[in-house]
Amino acid sequence: MSLFKKTIPEPEPVQVNGRSLICPHCSNNLFWVRKAQLNKASSSFFGIDWADRSATCFVCSECTRIEWFLGSNS
Repeated sequence: MSLFKKTIPEPEPVQVNGRSLICPHCSNNLFWVRKAQLNKASSSFFGIDWADRSATCFVCSECTRIEWFLGSNS
């Protein structure tokens, strides 16, 4: 038994702007949801990475293709 065991959430169906997301590679409709920071070199240089935009990423639970979306459309 591990004290720090991380549980992975179940993949789920996703809607973006009211439309169901389907993987264009394998036609799966279940995704894991992640956030990603879109760092610029200048922001990293000056230590203000936190001010850069972030994207919502949906990772297909079958083929692991990643679909990126700016903002919070989901």
